[in-house]
Amino acid sequence: MSTSPTERKCRIAEIVQYTCDVETSGTKPEVQCFPIPRIFRICPGRPTIEITKLVNVDLATGEVEVPPDSRDIPVEGKSWKTVVVYNRGSDVDPADPSVNCSR
Repeated sequence: MSTSPTERKCRIAEIVQYTCDVETSGTKPEVQCFPIPRIFRICPGRPTIEITKLVNVDLATGEVEVPPDSRDIPVEGKSWKTVVVYNRGSDVDPADPSVNCSR
């Protein structure tokens, strides 16, 4: 099986983001954070694609298996106007720029 030069140049990258909550059960608040790994396919001349939902991760070893057909995923771009921002509290005004750093 041969691989085209473009496919050979693609690489897989991982970033880990964290979501954190403050718990106030006790005398002082504690910050509890949880990792959110995200996996991307990066190919020269093409948009970077997040493939986190497509990969298989062995939880015992951390080994990541990328399906071979992941390079055939169609790319659909979004305008920034269509990006949805979720606020933590229901009493937060989404129009208030102090609570929403993406505006």
